[in-house]
Amino acid sequence: MFNSITGIISAKLTQNIYIQTQGVEWDITVPLTSLDLLPNVGEKTTVYTWLYHREDAVKLFGFASVFDRSVFMDLMKVEGIGAKAAVRILSAIAPKALAAALDAEDMGSIEKIPGVGKKTAQKMMLALKGKLNLEDGALTGFAVRSKNDTAWADVVAALVNMGYEKRLCEETVEKLAAELLQDTAFATKNKTAQEEQLFRRAIVELV
Repeated sequence: MFNSITGIISAKLTQNIYIQTQGVEWDITVPLTSLDLLPNVGEKTTVYTWLYHREDAVKLFGFASVFDRSVFMDLMKVEGIGAKAAVRILSAIAPKALAAALDAEDMGSIEKIPGVGKKTAQKMMLALKGKLNLEDGALTGFAVRSKNDTAWADVVAALVNMGYEKRLCEETVEKLAAELLQDTAFATKNKTAQEEQLFRRAIVELV
C-alpha cells in the first residue's frame, strides 16, 4: 500500500521516527541501524515502509533503504521470526553485516544477536544463506562514521556490529587493506567494491 513516505522529521525516538507530510504526522517504527542513517530532526527524508495490518493492530515500519526493508521482509519468512523480532535483530546488526555473516556461515556472530538463540540462528542460516544480495549498492546498512574515523571506518563499524572487538577489527582491516592495495585489480576498483571485498576478507580473518 505504501512504498515510501517523504517528509520532514519531527521527532526521533528510541525506535520510532515521526515524519510530517502535508498535515499528517506519521509514527513509524524503525530499527536502530536505519534510525542512525536517517537525517536529524527538522530535515527532509524518505523512509521506505512496510504496513503491518491485522484485525487487532495497524503499524507502519520504516527503513533507510530498499535493501534494509527487503532484509526485514526476508527475516519474517524465517519460522519463529515476526515483525517485532525482525526489528530487534536489525537493531542489533546492520543488514549488510547480517547478509555477510550468513554468507560466511558465521553462526557465532548470529547467535550473539539479542533474542536469537542457536535454533533460530540455524533456521536463519538455512532460510537466508546466499539469498541476501550483498552487492546491492553502497554499504547502506553500515553505521555512519565520524570525522575521526579511518578511511575504512564503514568496514570496521560493520564488523563491530557483528560482535568483534573494535581494536582487533581496526588492526585486521588496516593490515588487509595494505595488502590488497598492492593488487592492481583491487586498487582500481571503486570505493564501494573495495569495502565489500575488504569486508569479506576481514570476516574470514577474524573467524
